[in-house]
Amino acid sequence: MTFNWKKPAMAVAIAALTAMPAFAQDLTLKLGHLANEDNPWHLASVKFGEELSALTDGRIVVEVFPNESLGKEIDLINGMQLGTVDMTITGESLQNWAPMAALLAVPYAYKSIEHMDEVASGEIGDQIEAQIVEKAQIRPIAYFARGPRNLTSNRPITTPADLNGLKMRVPNVPLFIDVWSALGAAPGPMAFSEVFTSLQNGTIEAQENPLALIRSASFNEVQSHVNLTEHVRSWIYLTIAESTWQKLSAEDQAAVMEAASRAQAYERELFEASLADDRAYLEANGMTFVEVDGPAFAAAAKDAVLSNVSDEIRPTVEGLFAN
Repeated sequence: MTFNWKKPAMAVAIAALTAMPAFAQDLTLKLGHLANEDNPWHLASVKFGEELSALTDGRIVVEVFPNESLGKEIDLINGMQLGTVDMTITGESLQNWAPMAALLAVPYAYKSIEHMDEVASGEIGDQIEAQIVEKAQIRPIAYFARGPRNLTSNRPITTPADLNGLKMRVPNVPLFIDVWSALGAAPGPMAFSEVFTSLQNGTIEAQENPLALIRSASFNEVQSHVNLTEHVRSWIYLTIAESTWQKLSAEDQAAVMEAASRAQAYERELFEASLADDRAYLEANGMTFVEVDGPAFAAAAKDAVLSNVSDEIRPTVEGLFAN
């Protein structure tokens, strides 16, 4: 459409429109993610929508699309940058744009969930978020914890020396391969769909994943021990497209942040309950949980981790290991 700016009435109408508060009309935000309807991330996303609707007297509505029904993670990120998607849940995949996002999932960088919270909500977390906004044009507004990854096997493993050539599956991530090699295991990449059968027939002896995946994949049927290596603690962000954020009034931005804060607290409650429930289920179905020498694993992994991270985040990772 071409406007004829010589017509005073049209010029006045356009000026009036641009002077209106952003999104004075009802607004619907589209939030897509990869989790299923039972996952705490989805339930927290629904909670976010409920809280935001209440805080804005129903002016802003959030439509949640689970199960990749709005697109896969990278597609959603691209959509947010193009303005076709408003929100998603994403994490270290953002390092494709913002290198500091790799800090969300560095092996042995976080010694406990309290340590992770301290980093995510502190100065380092602020730096990560600022870079994501600048480089990816996506704004983190809350973060959700992810279950720590643990090693399953058919014998107890308490120190790196116990690994001793253990044939194990890892995701096809060079960092994971190098870290487990440094710890003394014999890691190999393999599609997740092949892991159960490979454990069953002895092609591999072990694998590592969060408790929720160990449970949902029924690894308790082919593995006897969960060794609490907790080698990767990580978090993931609830995010909004920067283009959407900038169109909101200051009042509505405050409402979004308050709703996100409430959703984060709700997700943490669900997360802690799910960890306890998954452990109880796995123990009831025959798995033995083994405490490990965490500092020994971290010390053995340190050099492999540092050699795999980018120059930009290496000093930060060294500082995290030193804490």
